[in-house]
Amino acid sequence: MIEILSAHPAVFLLVCVLFALLIGSFLNVVIYRVPVMMQREWRSQCQELLAEPADDLPEGRFDLVVPRSRCPSCGIQITALQNIPVVSYLLLRGKCGHCQARISARYPAIEVLTAVLTGLTAWRFGFGWEAAAAIGLTWVLIAITFIDFDHQIIPDSMSLPLLWAGLSLSLFNPMPAAEVLFIAPKTAIVGALAGYLSLWSVYHLFKLVTGKEGMGYGDFKLLAALGAWLGWQELPVIIILSALVGAIVGIALMAVRGRDRNVPMPFGPFLAAAGWLAMLYGPQIRSWWIGAVT
Repeated sequence: MIEILSAHPAVFLLVCVLFALLIGSFLNVVIYRVPVMMQREWRSQCQELLAEPADDLPEGRFDLVVPRSRCPSCGIQITALQNIPVVSYLLLRGKCGHCQARISARYPAIEVLTAVLTGLTAWRFGFGWEAAAAIGLTWVLIAITFIDFDHQIIPDSMSLPLLWAGLSLSLFNPMPAAEVLFIAPKTAIVGALAGYLSLWSVYHLFKLVTGKEGMGYGDFKLLAALGAWLGWQELPVIIILSALVGAIVGIALMAVRGRDRNVPMPFGPFLAAAGWLAMLYGPQIRSWWIGAVT
């Protein structure tokens, strides 16, 4: 099988896309359940510190595996046939098979998004360990994006393992045919430090001047993780792209929807998107940027 995938890029690409649809379905579970798991853990810790009974906590195990997915309207368990990525949504016409309640179109959208980004990543790097690492990074960034968008939090359970994974991959430098990932350990360490301290400095400077918090510590950790994966050289590209896109989106939301400028907007999704673009096209973007400036 490995020989077929390495010898036939089209087959490798197709396998990656089909498998990514399944991963996209799992990412929907991660995006919904991880914040709930965090809230349950926080409540449990608070009640333990306050020596209060935990009677109001939901009973039973709740993680990424248990309980089985259910319809949020009628509570009936979703069967395997009703959980086929994209296909089930289309066959059910976007409704629950039991109560006919509407199913959010975001579920198949995330599955399709995961497949598309995975396909682009696989096409960019080709068959090999670098593609496997890049695809894994892509999946985590998708989950972080939507969790931060929904709850304005970036879980440490995602950003910190991502940071350590980036530093660990640097131990495999040099890697045959590796172009972007598997960077030198020194570059990864400096990237992690620079990524964290750059946003940390901006945060405290902004707070000193305005008395407000402009971003969260999760953003520092995410940029540190991206610095560990891609190196310090890509950090200016990530910061500029994320700030530019964030400003455009913010202005558009205020103009179209009348969004209150005092309502905080998560920065993590823009960092994640910029990091993914830098992973694929960082050197090209830097070359274009330097050429445009000079």
